Amino acid sequence: MTVDRINMRMIHRFRGEEMVYRSFDRADDDPHNSYPPEFLNSLTPNGLPFHVLRLKINCPVILLRNIDPANGLCNGTRLIVRGFQKNAIDAEIVLGQHAQKRVSLPQIPFCPSDDEMFPFMFKKKQFPIGLSFAMTINKAQGQKIPHAGVYLLEPVFSHG
Repeated sequence: MTVDRINMRMIHRFRGEEMVYRSFDRADDDPHNSYPPEFLNSLTPNGLPFHVLRLKINCPVILLRNIDPANGLCNGTRLIVRGFQKNAIDAEIVLGQHAQKRVSLPQIPFCPSDDEMFPFMFKKKQFPIGLSFAMTINKAQGQKIPHAGVYLLEPVFSHG
């Protein structure tokens, strides 16, 4: 099962109305529009958010870029979605020095760091967050998590 499908299944467990944000994807150096929008929307290089971002109030998200480190908006910061606007997401920082601080997250342009990944200059404009129902040890490093859950699809312990 893909990460996107798992996120979709989890987001449906939250109450309330779902808000869907779609990215604006383009090939900068493509004067003849050789690449259709559907193809550009399907591209998700490492570190870039998905084309479709589905959110509900109170769902956990993680910041994918450093936006304002002085105010606690660093790559890996965990937030809770508190509200929606047309061009911004209202969120609350969960942990750390800036815990319980409300912030407004704008859409920002993303460019893959590997210039040779595509034969064109790819740009994606999307909110710099991803759903965060689970996180890697690297992303969780330095954070105090009072409760943690482990989802095991198959038994991992043997008798004795």
